[in-house]
Amino acid sequence: MKKVLILANNDVGLYKFRKELIQELVQKYTVYISLPYGKHISDLEKIGCEFIDTPISRRGTNPITDLKLLWRYKKIIKSIKPDIVLTYTIKPNVYGGILCRINRVPYVSNITGLGTAVENGGVLQKITLGLYKFALKKSSCVFFQNKENKEFLTKETSISNYNIIPGSGVNLSYYSLLDYPQTSEIHFLFIARVMKEKGINEYLKAAEFIRDKYSYTKFHVLGFCEDEYEDKLKEMQARGIINYHGMQSDVREFHKFAHCTIHPTFYPEGMSNVLLESAACGRPVITTDRSGCKEIVEKEQTGYIVRERDSLDLIKKIEMFLSLDNKEREKMGLLGREKVEKEFNRNIVVNSYLDIIEKTLR
Repeated sequence: MKKVLILANNDVGLYKFRKELIQELVQKYTVYISLPYGKHISDLEKIGCEFIDTPISRRGTNPITDLKLLWRYKKIIKSIKPDIVLTYTIKPNVYGGILCRINRVPYVSNITGLGTAVENGGVLQKITLGLYKFALKKSSCVFFQNKENKEFLTKETSISNYNIIPGSGVNLSYYSLLDYPQTSEIHFLFIARVMKEKGINEYLKAAEFIRDKYSYTKFHVLGFCEDEYEDKLKEMQARGIINYHGMQSDVREFHKFAHCTIHPTFYPEGMSNVLLESAACGRPVITTDRSGCKEIVEKEQTGYIVRERDSLDLIKKIEMFLSLDNKEREKMGLLGREKVEKEFNRNIVVNSYLDIIEKTLR
């Protein structure tokens, strides 16, 4: 059997968003996965993967640590001799791509977002773009998750072999259409890592204003909380403004009673899985006019789009949502479900990968 090597930076994303692809791959190929150890490694091994423990500093910029990763990838590729390599996220894309190009191993890269290093400009942007230019040039295919990422990176790096896929897509069976809640209280969800770039400040400001004006509203926060926000969430929960639920393994239980998902991010997204999953469950969404988010929303039909970092605009759109009756809100959710069925089915992503892998390995 031919060998497929997958380079990724964490087990949660690989299992949650690439599981269906891996299930297809193990039917025809020997599949190796290189990433740090995590709770889903055993699940991936049960599917049929062979695990290679590979530490990665996901956010760090220490050149010594990155050189160690480069050296680790070199040893892995030399040992396994893969027929094709699939890479996800920035460091696997860059360092895996460099090693694959040097060793003339076919590889497919997935741009899951440009990252803050590229977004913020400066010296780090120039270094990152230089690395991308070398790493992606000989890729069999570079998959982009939105048009703006594609336009920026192809212009800066002269990539010619690329395609656009609908993010990671969404598993429409797992995230099935849920009955819309008929309660008099209106529940909003924030589902993301609790950090500045995900728009938590704007969400909390909006929650405080709306709760004071509309007592029948409830605001929920789900996700890992960064240290700087722990005290803030505790204080706002004590005042009855929000309910913080921490990390949740199954957000569908919260979609069952929620009326709307609010995702006020200004983080460099590829395509927002939070929005895809919410829409698949039949929930209207409110999010920012940002690549990876706005593509999922039909304005004022499946949800609302707000200016990023603008809590006043967010408040305005929440009030517009509250002015609807429940039948209108439910219709929004149904139209959102229809949109993801047509445009964001995960099978589209899986088939795109299987097609390029088959063509490359002929």
